[in-house]
Amino acid sequence: MRWPKREVLAPHAVPAEEPRTAIIDIGSNSIRLVVYQGPPRLPAILFNEKVLAGLGRSLAESGSIDEQAMGLAQTALRRFAALAREMDVAVLRTVATAAVRDASNGADLIAVAEAAGLEVEILPGEKEAEAAGYGVLSGIPDADGIVGDLGGGSLELVRVRHGKLLGRASFPLGVLRIAALREQGRLDLQVRAFLEESDWLGAGKGLPFYLVGGSWRALARLDMEATRYPLPVIHQYAMSGETVTRLRRTLAHVGKARLKDVPGLSSGRIPTLSDAAALLAAMLKHLRSSGTIVSAYGLREGLLYERLSPSERAADPLIVAARDEGRRSGRFPEHGDLLDRWIAPLFADDPAEDARLRIAACHLADVGWRANPDFRAERGVEIALHGNWVAIDARGRAMVAQALWTALGGATNSPEPLAALAGETGLRRAVQWGLAIRLGQRLSGGLAAPLTRAAVSAAGGVLRLEPGDPALYGETVQKRHRALAMMMGMQAELA
Repeated sequence: MRWPKREVLAPHAVPAEEPRTAIIDIGSNSIRLVVYQGPPRLPAILFNEKVLAGLGRSLAESGSIDEQAMGLAQTALRRFAALAREMDVAVLRTVATAAVRDASNGADLIAVAEAAGLEVEILPGEKEAEAAGYGVLSGIPDADGIVGDLGGGSLELVRVRHGKLLGRASFPLGVLRIAALREQGRLDLQVRAFLEESDWLGAGKGLPFYLVGGSWRALARLDMEATRYPLPVIHQYAMSGETVTRLRRTLAHVGKARLKDVPGLSSGRIPTLSDAAALLAAMLKHLRSSGTIVSAYGLREGLLYERLSPSERAADPLIVAARDEGRRSGRFPEHGDLLDRWIAPLFADDPAEDARLRIAACHLADVGWRANPDFRAERGVEIALHGNWVAIDARGRAMVAQALWTALGGATNSPEPLAALAGETGLRRAVQWGLAIRLGQRLSGGLAAPLTRAAVSAAGGVLRLEPGDPALYGETVQKRHRALAMMMGMQAELA
């Protein structure tokens, strides 16, 4: 939906640099507004708010949305529509899934949304599955397995491989329906029957099961807390089948009061955690999946991704986001790509996966310049570890963090928790990246032109620097040249 232009009352209002888009997702368990702004391949989230309305809570018994849930939904939709107008959202898309699709009074809720100025799309189950699959591909481009999107009213499955969707299915197995099946002792049999009937039984043999949906993400949060995982980033967090079994035992003995103390665990998800775990265990068993990988991206991100051109989809989301962050936060926006091209000859043997991490580090190499000089290195580590990056796992975050720590003056040691996330070999390589970045930045003063005239190379045990302009080879540059050469086991030589 496109909002009409309206009068801006603030006399000094600054127009947004890029148009804002937003999605209102009317799900069976929650209703959420997310506002995005930034590069189309991976726009940043400006605003995110949800209301746990529980639209699907009463569907199994009455076939309709109950009065309390309807009231919460109406209030949320009116608020979200108003917020989108206030935020000058250029394009707003409102979608509804299983609960509105299946409820006998779903039309009443749509009427409320339309009265607030919203145009509601009711997504069929197959379309819902497609959006979830595209969401996973948006954040994990090399995903190869089965995506499971658990909502309140339904479970969508989609096979993803080589950036494509190969199969889709939708089942009435939403988390709000599981309790009744468990009470009847029918959950495992029902899951098997659904999968067998739709030819999905055993379809995930040896493949990961990608988890989408707040209830399954909440299980991952619980496991992070239980294992004291050192990086509380949910995206691409992995859990084995044995871990899921252990979580089920934990939930059977842990009270709700203790669960409320788990960081990042929404209290609204606690009542359905046990049901979500039981369904996940049954899915892993009957799909024969190798384990699970959590995706922070799902339906909403999939709706954005499916509208991109093939060339936009092909862009690496990690590099796109790092380049955008460098452009916004660094002093010299053009420096990231040039800096990587300058140091790349030293690391020609880096595998492709590590080379892209090095590129990301180059784009982020100047993000700490506004920080207090004593904390610039810490700022780099914080951004690398906790930034909203995708298409990167814990090892990758640790290597980028190590490179930034070293490049921003934090020396060659590894601060916590990097050693727990990446091996010694990877961190040593990242230190070398950091020292090379540090040399290039000091030699050029952070500017583009000096790097276009300079060159650095390594051969025969010698790290050779051609500064282009000899006047730029000052004392500090000499020290950084020698430090990089020493870390690479070479002698420093000036051309």
